[in-house]
Amino acid sequence: MHVQMKTSYDDDIRLVRHRATLLWYGLLALGLLAAPVLLGEHHLSQLSFVGIYAIAGVGAMLLVGYTGQVSLGQAAFLAVGAYTEGILLKHGMPFALSLVLAAVVAGLLGVVLSLSTARLAGIYLAIATLAFAFIVEEVLTRWETLTGGSLGLFVGRIGIGPLVFDAEWKFYYLCVGLLALVLYLAINLLRSRTGRALVAMRDSEISAQSLGIDLARYKAIVLALSGALTGVAGALYAHRIQFITPDQFTIMASVELLVLVVVGGLGSLHGAVFGAVFIVMLPQFIGLIRDGFGIGSTYQAGLDAGIYGLLMVLFMLFEPHGLYGRWQKIKLYLDIFPFYRKATFRRQRVFQKSEQLR
Repeated sequence: MHVQMKTSYDDDIRLVRHRATLLWYGLLALGLLAAPVLLGEHHLSQLSFVGIYAIAGVGAMLLVGYTGQVSLGQAAFLAVGAYTEGILLKHGMPFALSLVLAAVVAGLLGVVLSLSTARLAGIYLAIATLAFAFIVEEVLTRWETLTGGSLGLFVGRIGIGPLVFDAEWKFYYLCVGLLALVLYLAINLLRSRTGRALVAMRDSEISAQSLGIDLARYKAIVLALSGALTGVAGALYAHRIQFITPDQFTIMASVELLVLVVVGGLGSLHGAVFGAVFIVMLPQFIGLIRDGFGIGSTYQAGLDAGIYGLLMVLFMLFEPHGLYGRWQKIKLYLDIFPFYRKATFRRQRVFQKSEQLR
């Protein structure tokens, strides 16, 4: 595995290590700013979804990729953020405040979940979070006076003072701007004492505890942060589709976010963005398969679940570092070409937490 050499503490804390990297990020920013001029509304809509999924992916990455806590309940945070946003806007609350409250409510729900799962890990934590997602979905369905139940809830357009986000390009800029802010905050969090504690917990909970890390406290922190970020993504998702029902936040939504972090690359914020692009493009690929093989819409749900499961297995077996890991290998190959060794790119075995000494 390629590990970056660091010769000083400054190398470890600076945001951008090389000036060339800063140049590439600048070109990317210019491309994103120019996208509304170069692309049509459909492609802008897809990029908006990428931004929304990337924000949710960062929340899932903090929990799964950096802390090693497998969660199948991310759909619950997504739903709580979406419904909180819709209900508050329905009662006349401005977007700037309702978005913050959507994040706070989802984060508090994460704290509540941490109180009952503080001593759980591995498959037991996954089962507990799955049950939590089912409970939230059932509450949203049954509480018809507040959420509208199965009839759904209409969510209006975003308005900040005189500015109304009534065009696709305006909403696109909002999603990209919030994604940039979330990535900046996540990078700084991971460089802090809290971020280092989360990574230590992922590598070995026994070692982390021996260093004085309070496991229950940091699990509550990461669940709250993950829930808050996923709640922000849920609020944006509600505005994007403008009509939400509990059926949109089933177990498949949690599986999508889990596939996002695995395919994108566990333990990498870049992987959250790569995985978001992949997840947004995947339904179109599935549609091509369905049309090519003449599969009826009756089997759509089964086809989606089968492809998601197959992708998860294939990436865990043959590309455990995800798309970002493959990109890192390509960059290393270009850096050292033609002085490379075959063993440099040999697939590494990645041990799961259940295979390590706890």
